[in-house]
Amino acid sequence: MQLYLPIADIPINVLLILAMGAAVGFVSGMFGIGGGFLMTPLLIFVGIAPAVSVASVASHIAASSFSGALSYWRRRAIDPALASVLLTGGVVGTALGVWAFTQLRNLGQLDLTISLSYVILLTAVGSLMFWEGLRALLRIRRGDPVNLRRSGSHSWVHGLPLKMRFKRSKIYLSVIPVIAVGLLIGFIGAVMGIGGSFILIPILIYWLRIPTSTVIGTSMVLTLVTMVIATLLHAVTNHLVDAVLALILMVGGVTGAQFGARAGQKIRGEHLRLLLGLLILAVGVRFAVELVVRPTDLFTIRDTGGVAP
Repeated sequence: MQLYLPIADIPINVLLILAMGAAVGFVSGMFGIGGGFLMTPLLIFVGIAPAVSVASVASHIAASSFSGALSYWRRRAIDPALASVLLTGGVVGTALGVWAFTQLRNLGQLDLTISLSYVILLTAVGSLMFWEGLRALLRIRRGDPVNLRRSGSHSWVHGLPLKMRFKRSKIYLSVIPVIAVGLLIGFIGAVMGIGGSFILIPILIYWLRIPTSTVIGTSMVLTLVTMVIATLLHAVTNHLVDAVLALILMVGGVTGAQFGARAGQKIRGEHLRLLLGLLILAVGVRFAVELVVRPTDLFTIRDTGGVAP
């Protein structure tokens, strides 16, 4: 069944997009991540322009994060003070990301930048996650004890000035690294169309040593707000948000997430990290192959959004 996407300006198979949304939703539910790092590449692979993919997936991630953030808020698993400081950097980072996105689009370098960003980010993160999961499995087979890091332990980050007490998380931490992390995640999310949870959560837990009990809910608040802002800015400045595409993805994503959450409960954590690392690495390699393989059409014409002289 074909449907014309008004903003993407191409006809798509509705069942295919629904299946993609369900598959990414399944992965999101299984691993507890946003899924934007998979959805955006998949849309690009099926022929939707990278600019439209990034802008439309931002709205999909925002909608998906809302229900999760609401659930964690009811369980009092969100640190409002920490979320506020993260958003201080996140809002600025998102605005800068949309500005950079617009400039790159006007220069005609947006597609290449998005592809290279995905190659670098996904291959690096996927390799690290795969290696960490593999090491964990080998430790279990050898019977070696697992050295757990206490969330309250200190590193050089805790010696920085401008400290603030985050009561819900029970930590006393400088706002400088927290704002910097929010800025980075907001910028990456606006340019690449990802929520950034698969980067943000490890940084908060292993670098800033924030307790896991408040990390996931707080990260969802940051994802929700930054993706809403990114969607609005992309819609107003670039007119690239395809509401029809986002709606189809939401329907498939919500359905798939329910099954993914159930499947994830039956798989051990080490196996989950190993599988997620392989998945992220595979998408990064796919982007790398796309960059070096000779295209079928050597020349294409695409509107870059620039103003005619």
